[in-house]
Amino acid sequence: MINALNASISGVTAFRQRLDVTANNIANVDTDGFKKQAALFSEGDNGGVKVRVDQVDDPGYPKETFVDGELVKTESSNVDLVAELTEMIPTQAGYDANLKVIQTEDEMVGALLDTLG
Repeated sequence: MINALNASISGVTAFRQRLDVTANNIANVDTDGFKKQAALFSEGDNGGVKVRVDQVDDPGYPKETFVDGELVKTESSNVDLVAELTEMIPTQAGYDANLKVIQTEDEMVGALLDTLG
């Protein structure tokens, strides 16, 4: 069985990875041909959180641009900026909740040591 501290550390790490993926997607929103990634959570070993990062192959919008005087068809990135920014809200809430559990466990251990000491 996983204890609360290990579960919360696992959760903080998972939400950090999700935030990294979101930041990378946002940074490449204007990069033609870029395919966004998605961080998917699942239960890991001993009840922790495991993260799998998958590439989303949905097509971007078709574009036409001039390169060296020639009209070239390209594809924009498939990143939806509104969706990425909206996804940051539950990511931050999950990160904060796991940090609060770590803080609470630290306070409980401190109180226990004060009682014993």
